[in-house]
Amino acid sequence: MAARRSPPRARELERPRAPAAGNDQVHSWTLLTSHALDTVWRLAKGSVLLAVSFLVAALCYFRRLHVRLGHRLKWWIGYLQRKFKRNLSVEAEVDLLGYCAREWKGETPRAKLMRKAYEELFWRRHIKCVRQVKRDKYDALRSVLFQIFSQGLSFPSWMKEKDIVKLPEKLLFSQGCNWIQQYSFGPEKYTGSHVFGKLRKCVELLKTQWIDFSAIKDYHKRGSMCNILFSDAILEYKLYEALKFIMLYQVTEVYEQMKMKKVIPSLFRLLFSRETSADPLSFMMNHLNSVGDTCGLEQIDMFILGYALEVKIKVFRLFKFNSRDFEVCYPEEPLRDWPEISLLTEDDLHYHIPIF
Repeated sequence: MAARRSPPRARELERPRAPAAGNDQVHSWTLLTSHALDTVWRLAKGSVLLAVSFLVAALCYFRRLHVRLGHRLKWWIGYLQRKFKRNLSVEAEVDLLGYCAREWKGETPRAKLMRKAYEELFWRRHIKCVRQVKRDKYDALRSVLFQIFSQGLSFPSWMKEKDIVKLPEKLLFSQGCNWIQQYSFGPEKYTGSHVFGKLRKCVELLKTQWIDFSAIKDYHKRGSMCNILFSDAILEYKLYEALKFIMLYQVTEVYEQMKMKKVIPSLFRLLFSRETSADPLSFMMNHLNSVGDTCGLEQIDMFILGYALEVKIKVFRLFKFNSRDFEVCYPEEPLRDWPEISLLTEDDLHYHIPIF
């Protein structure tokens, strides 16, 4: 008798049992893999976070180090530039009309006057260039001394006859000028008994430099030496104080001649006629001590400077254009055939050097 077959519905319920085992196996492998990955991540997570933290800290450190090194490098660059850059107090030559166009723009009456004055210098006085001079209370002395050195002018005759290095002591011991202890070195005020040593060093430097420059025959070499000298503020300061003292010495000498009823140059009679400079002491206290500090040279001082250095200082006063005071000389009538140097000024306060 044939075996009895199972009903269709029963067969259908029995068939899915085989694939269920495969699904469980896949599911178990998935769980195993996920569990393994979780385990690995838990193990690596600490190391990864530690590495990231270290990297962030390292980046922050190097960033701060970079900033600090940048600031330090910038400071050193600035220091080296200040140390080795020549800070010339007398600048290189520039075109005269170009300088005028740059400095005097606009249509104000003063600007128009200055442009006409500069055109006069260029076309009729044959001045083609100008050297700008540092604007301070020494610029008149600087402008004069620079040209004396750059042109290689010889030592004044009276300085050849006397040892000017000994003049500070001479005023004290031979002429009894103990008031010279109140001499001021520009912004440096009263120095007492030390003034003689300081003045001696300043005058000695002036004498040495002047002799050295006058001995150089090559114009270009003198120019190079001037660039070196006039970029050293300390040496400049001493030279200008020496010039001030030379002016004071000349005023003292002429004053002694006046007391002895000797004939003196008219410019000194004008000087001693003023209440503020009736004698060498008042001249020093009221005028000379302020030079380099609060004021520069006045016109009467320019006369004395030219007389003391035995040079004729021609000055083009641009603000006096179209008047007889446009061109003046200090002194007006030099006693001998003294060499001539030229300056230009826009206000009688600051001076520049014209180049013919």
